[in-house]
Order: sequence, then structure tokens, then C-alpha cells
Amino acid sequence: MDGLKKRLNESIQLKLSFTLSLAILVVAIVAGVFSFLSAFDEAHELQDDVLRQVAQLMDRQRLSPAPLTTNTHLKDVDEESRVIVQRLDETNPSQVDVDAGGPLSLPTTLADGLHTLEISGETFRVLVKTLDAGGRIAVAQESGFRNEIARDGALRTVMPFLILVPVLLLIVADLVRKMFQPIAALSKEIDQRAEQELHPIEGRHLPVEVRPFAMAINRLLERVGQSMDSQRRFVADAAHELRSPLTAISLQAERLANAEMSSLARERLMVLRQGIERGRSLLDQLLTLAKAQSATELPKSPVSVQGIYRRVVEDLMPLAEVKHIDIGFEGAHDVEVWASEMDMIAVVKNLVDNAIRYTPEGGRIDLSVGVADGKAELRIQDNGPGIPLAERHRVFDPFYRTMGSEQIGSGLGLSIVQTITNRIGAEIRLAFADESQQIGLNVTVIVPMR
Repeated sequence: MDGLKKRLNESIQLKLSFTLSLAILVVAIVAGVFSFLSAFDEAHELQDDVLRQVAQLMDRQRLSPAPLTTNTHLKDVDEESRVIVQRLDETNPSQVDVDAGGPLSLPTTLADGLHTLEISGETFRVLVKTLDAGGRIAVAQESGFRNEIARDGALRTVMPFLILVPVLLLIVADLVRKMFQPIAALSKEIDQRAEQELHPIEGRHLPVEVRPFAMAINRLLERVGQSMDSQRRFVADAAHELRSPLTAISLQAERLANAEMSSLARERLMVLRQGIERGRSLLDQLLTLAKAQSATELPKSPVSVQGIYRRVVEDLMPLAEVKHIDIGFEGAHDVEVWASEMDMIAVVKNLVDNAIRYTPEGGRIDLSVGVADGKAELRIQDNGPGIPLAERHRVFDPFYRTMGSEQIGSGLGLSIVQTITNRIGAEIRLAFADESQQIGLNVTVIVPMR
């Protein structure tokens, strides 16, 4: 019982269905009982009218009931329709076999009208009438058969309730479920939205009672959108404003390198210039992340994956050459994806840059593309240390770097990749390049082709 109360309190749909069903059942039971009793009484009234009509017929036609004896055989007569008509006199037998068809032992002092009498262990409905020609007659019928007929008629009256009420309960449950479908559809629509999809909910198709809730969600989405825009603008503005002083410091450090100084000072200047370079790289990544989080226009034409690969490799080839890394394409197969060129360049460039940083000297990086289930699969594979399974759920967090890594980086590369893939409806998967030894990293980006 407590479980049912808990479910009713948690679900408005279940509570409404249960309450309506209970109300319908109570009303149906009350109406059924009332209809049964009314039909039962009406059947008895009709049976009493039959007795009156028989007595009236006997009086008008001046018919005289023949005296019944115990030798009269009425066993073949339909007992349900049998009506007993006899005279009332002072010589009624005291012991009569009613089942054999004998006359009823009725008191001669009965007043005119309807009576319910128990005779020889059976109940009879008796009508006593004084004839116009003199004499009195009794018209009787067994109450048991009368009641059975009345019950059958009353049950036939109630039968529609017994059949239609369960159907009505099913209809009510189905109607309540359909009434809540717009809310379920609204919940599904909001749940399927991406992080950047903060446009208002269309409320014209929603019920009037749900529209205030939808409008409240729209106001919340508007406030969240404004907050996210402010955050992105702050990051972009801060990164942009910090670029100028860093550039000035970098220029001063270059000028200082041309001056005469001791070897210790020159060593410290080199460390300073490396720090400045890391700062500039971090600002560039922050700007890229801010752009990736912003909603961009939908692509108007597909882009070539091989073309993206070539542009990225040309840009990052100097970094690969410094570490003597063999970087290239596997296969000549090309695929066109329906995405922004700038987004695809940012995704591939961050993945390849990440691979170059973590692949040891003399390593190998392979870029390939394929098609599966109507989607393009972009693969970037290296023979570096890979990413442990325990850390794969965290490597996409901003500024997170794997434990024990000595590589210089901002920790924003994979975060930028995931931000872009989520916005364009793509998917990113991480795996070991060599599953048996659990080394190397194989990154697969699954992008819709249409």
C-alpha cells in the first residue's frame, strides 16, 4: 500500500488515471445498484399488474374457475408462467399438495388487494378480488419464480454497466496517457539538445496548462545563454588583451638576446623566452576554445577530409621534423563530410599536434579516413604511450594533462576537439593503437557525411 501511495505521489499521470478510474467505478457501482433495484421493483409491479389483469378478465367475462383437485396433473405446465385462480369459500382444504397442482389453502377472511403469503412452505403473491356477480376469487403466483424473473430482468438492465465500465476505464487511461504525450515530447526534445542549442521552446503546440512551464524554461535558457556568452566574451577578450603585452615582452626578449651577456644570463633568457612562448600558445588555445564554444553558421557545402589532412600536415610538419617523426596518410581514399572547414581543421590540427607532442623521437603518425554506416571515420594513430583507460574520461576536461607527462602544453587540445565534435553532431573514440601491449593512441572521429 505504501508503494502505491509513493507511486501516486511521484506520478501525476498515474494519480490522475487512478483517481478518475476510482471515481468512475464508484459512480458505476452506485448507478448499477440503483438501476438493479429500480428494475427489480418495476418487474414486480408488472407482475402485480398481470395478476390484476387476470382478475379483471375473470370479472368481465364472468368466468368461474373450475375447482382444482389433487388429481389434476400440472407437472407439464411451465411453472414460471403459471397463475393460480381459485374461489375463496369456507370449505378450503386444510392440507393441500401444492406441487401436485392442488388448490391453495387461503384464509377466507383475506381483504381485497395484494398479499404475500407463505403456504405449505412456499411464498405466494396473492390478489383477492370481489366479483361484480358476487363471490370472491384469488389470483396467485409463486414469489420464487416472480423474483427469478425480476432478477433476470434487472441483471439485463445492469449488464451494459458491467460491459462498458471496463471499456470506459481503458479509454480513460489511454486518454490520460495521450494528454501527457506533449510533456513527454517536450522532455525528449530538450534532452536531445546539444549544449549550445539554447533557442526557445516552441510552445504553440503545447497545452495551455504547460505553456507557463515552457515559458519559464525559455527564460532560464535565455539567462543561461547570456551567462555563457558573457563567459566566452570574457575569455576571448582576456586572451586578446593579453596578446599585446606578451608580444611586447617577446620582442624585448629578442632584442635582449642580441646584447652581450654571460652564459648564465643567456641560459635564463632562454627559459624566459620558452615561458613567453608557452603563454602565447595558451592564449591561442583559449581563443580557439572560445570560438569552438560559439555557435557558428551551418556548412553550405561538404569539405574534403584529405584536403584538411594536407593543410594540417603542412602547418605542423616543422614540429614533426624536429622530432624526426614520420607523419603521412594511409590510402588515397577521400571522403567529404558535412561540416565547417574551420571546425574540421581545428579538430584534426589539435589531434595531430597532440600526437606529435606525445610521440617519441623517431616515431610514426598515420592519418586515414574510411566510411562505416554512412558516416566518415577520421583516424589519427601514433605509437606513443597512449592514454590509460582510467584517465580517458578526464582527458577532455580543460587544462587536464595525463599524469607523469613531461610535454609542454596547455591541456586544452582535446577539450577543443570534444567541444567541436559535440556541436557538429560528431563522436570521438579513444583506443590503444596496439591493444595487446596497450601502447599507442588511436583516435577516431566519426562525422556525419550528410
